[in-house]
Amino acid sequence: MPEGAEIARAGLTLVSGADRVATAAVAAAVRCAATGSAGERTRTTAVLVAHDLRGLGEGVVHRRVVEDDGEHDAVLELAHGCVACTLREDLLPLLVCLARDPEVGEVVLLLDPGVEPEAVCEALHALVPDGAAGPVTDLLALRGVVTVLDAAIWLDDAGGDDTLAGRGLALTGDDERTVAQMIVGSAEPADVLVVAGRCPTPWDRVRLEAVLDRLAPRAVRLTAPESPADLAGAPELAADLGAEIVDRLATLPSEARRGAPEDAHTPLLRGQPPLTRDAGVSLLHVGHRRPFHPERLHAAIDVLLHGTVRVRGRVWVASQPEHVLWLESAGGALQIGPAGTWLAADPQAWDDAGDERRAAAALSWDERFGDREQQIVALVHDAAPAGIVEALDAALLTDAELALGEEAWRRFPDPFEHRHVDPCEDVPEEARHARDRGEG
Repeated sequence: MPEGAEIARAGLTLVSGADRVATAAVAAAVRCAATGSAGERTRTTAVLVAHDLRGLGEGVVHRRVVEDDGEHDAVLELAHGCVACTLREDLLPLLVCLARDPEVGEVVLLLDPGVEPEAVCEALHALVPDGAAGPVTDLLALRGVVTVLDAAIWLDDAGGDDTLAGRGLALTGDDERTVAQMIVGSAEPADVLVVAGRCPTPWDRVRLEAVLDRLAPRAVRLTAPESPADLAGAPELAADLGAEIVDRLATLPSEARRGAPEDAHTPLLRGQPPLTRDAGVSLLHVGHRRPFHPERLHAAIDVLLHGTVRVRGRVWVASQPEHVLWLESAGGALQIGPAGTWLAADPQAWDDAGDERRAAAALSWDERFGDREQQIVALVHDAAPAGIVEALDAALLTDAELALGEEAWRRFPDPFEHRHVDPCEDVPEEARHARDRGEG
């Protein structure tokens, strides 16, 4: 290589999934395929990194690094047993070291089933490890996110309310997330979805495909007829799949997400999802130019927790006219929390907003309310969309309430004054935040 020439960045691929053994088999196959596809590149080594977080509650994490010369295991003892500590204290510094190794061309990061790829991608883009000048994504090219799902049970789990603790997947004793939150959160940001196994019936397969078309419309979908257990027990099958994943990641279209973080103000309909109803599955969009009454919205929330896979949206509650609230559900679990301020309520917010948000606000600006509005998208698979619309419409302010004005609205009793989790729980906000992120 000529003196002074820049060495191309190594690549980074995230692999996630609920089935620990099957996902590990896929990640290992991706590493092997990445090594075999090095070609004439200067960087020829592919490395697999995995953190087993099953001992997180006791402050213990098992780290495994697989390189060409074998497997290297370590036991980490953390002062605070949480995902954030594992990221900051071990994973990010390790990735920096690998990125600076001129022999390492690819890194495959196998995520523990209890960790959603979105949170890891945010950390990779935002956190600056000690000794680095910028985030990890300045040093490693994020190829994309690969998620492995079990076709036989995924749709039932995605619409349910079983807890991670009930499946033995909780990271800590107070991790009260649901299976739906985990698996929907893993599939939604994927660039490559591996659908392993068979559905109970052909009709179930049609419905699963319809849901995935709308949940992750930008993802390349690969079908592996073998079940997750079969994939884990058949290295040759996993190897073929790994090679195909590497090929697909290398040819993702320009609009692919590739792990880029998204905030509450990005478009709710990402990619080009089908907008028609198929096999009882549809995307429902609810948009209004008047605020919700806080108590009536609280009473109506239950309608979003049955027969839906995913609900996401920006909410305007009359009692908090300055604040954008972000609503998100998966199956039977829902959260509402603050997501900044409306541009109409804070001139500084306009200056701080990105170009895309300012452009969207300008195009739809209302003379009275500015950019304040309701924007909710629900992925419905086993509910009547009309019932959802009716319940949310009834939660809006009436004409008489609207005429009272903002000062009167602020006095409405407000269940959303603090971060809200449904079903309602008497849980301190700090604990809820840690629970939502899988932290201790």
